[in-house]
This record gives sequence, C-alpha cells and structure tokens, in this order.
Amino acid sequence: MNSLKEKLINRQLTIGSWITLAHCGIAEIMAKAGFDWLTVDLEHSSITIREAEELIRVIELCGSVPLVRLSSNNSVQIKRVLDAGAHGIIVPMVNTAEQAFNAVQSVYYPPKGSRGVGLARAQGYGKSFETYKEWVNKQAIVIVQIEHMQAVENLQSILAVEGVDGFIVGPYDLSGSLGVPGIFDHPKMKKAMEKIKNMGFMTGKTPGFHIVEPEMRQLHKRISEGYRFLAYSVDIRMLDTSCRNALQKMCNFKLVF
Repeated sequence: MNSLKEKLINRQLTIGSWITLAHCGIAEIMAKAGFDWLTVDLEHSSITIREAEELIRVIELCGSVPLVRLSSNNSVQIKRVLDAGAHGIIVPMVNTAEQAFNAVQSVYYPPKGSRGVGLARAQGYGKSFETYKEWVNKQAIVIVQIEHMQAVENLQSILAVEGVDGFIVGPYDLSGSLGVPGIFDHPKMKKAMEKIKNMGFMTGKTPGFHIVEPEMRQLHKRISEGYRFLAYSVDIRMLDTSCRNALQKMCNFKLVF
C-alpha cells in the first residue's frame, strides 16, 4: 500500500479530517471510520502537547496517518510534535518562500535540515533512532497553508521550496485577509481561488482544500476542480450538524402527529 507521502508525490486523492477535541475516543472513531489521515489541530483548539501525543498514538494505532496543524511556524513545536510521532505537519499562515523553507528545515535532521535530536516516542524511546532518521528523510510530510493574499501572490515561490509536499487552502482566513471573512462567494474570494488554481496547480505539488462544513456537494466540487488533499470538515462541525439534523427531523415528525 502506498504511503501518504507517495500519494502526495503522485497527486492521488486522499481525504482526511480535523480534530479539535482532546478525547481519544473521538480520534479512534474517526480513524476507524476510514479517513486517510487526521490532523490534530493545535492552532484553534485547547489541545495540549501531552494530549496531542495521545491523539497521535491512537490515530496511528487505528490505521490512519497522524498529522498536526501547528499553532505557528515554530521550530520547537515542530520538533515536539514529530518526536511525539506525528507523520507530518500542516503549517499555518505560510506567506513567503522563506517561511516555507524554515518549516522544512525544522522537520529534517542535519545535513538536510536543522532539527535538534531527541529520543522520544517517534524514535522508539531511543532504540530505533537510526531507523526513524531514515524514515523521516523519505516519509515526513510538510503541507503549507495558503490563507492570506500575500501567500497567493507568492504561491509559486512557496511551492518551489524543496521539501514542501503540498498546500491546503484555509478559506476562512483567506477570505478574512480580503476583508470578507466567511463570504466564500464574494468576487474577491472567487478571484483569489482562481489565482490559486491557475498558479498552484501548475507546480506539481499536491493541491488541497479544507471543506469546513460537512457537505458532500462541496467535497465533490473540490474533487472535480482538481484538489487532491482534502480535509472533510472537523469533529465539532460533524457533531453539531448531525445533532441538529436529527432534531430537525424529529420536529418534523412530531408535526405530522
């Protein structure tokens, strides 16, 4: 079976989701549901590094690929989540090639990068450092988030950085940078998305998109547009939507009687 890294290289379709609630049961349910990968979100949640390690462990043991969306492009945090066993990182607010380069450097050990060496879960608690070092060089994943107009303008140079495996559009922050937060059908947003398709899809790096609301129509739309690294919703939105839809059906049923 191809690894996620190989699928990204070959621009094969993968579908994952987002975890913001620090409960291992949620990670287990979502991993066993069959998502290709799951991202532990440290940017917009209260998940601690300790809780992140537990979620990473559960995701991996349940057969999915654990990724972490960082709180910032911070070399110390990158080192810690990778040492905890994350297979890769999703880096928020990457607006320049230099920022992308710094993230890649923080993932790899010298001479390829500048990551400090520690012995933790990922390295078999010290027993398998050499094996892990080889694995990192071949399989570690770096996805940059494109969520600001500055990033859109610099997209080609960002994706030209060696070690960047792909990008994922963050629609809320991107629309916010345009002064129209959450208005995805605004002409400014449509123009930015068209620019991303025209520039980003030509680089050879895997294009991605975060579909925040759990809507199949949106998933099909992004697949047809050519996006291949797709985050389908987030734990809290799937829970909320499922509850509200069920209650609405109950209310409709009551009205009949």
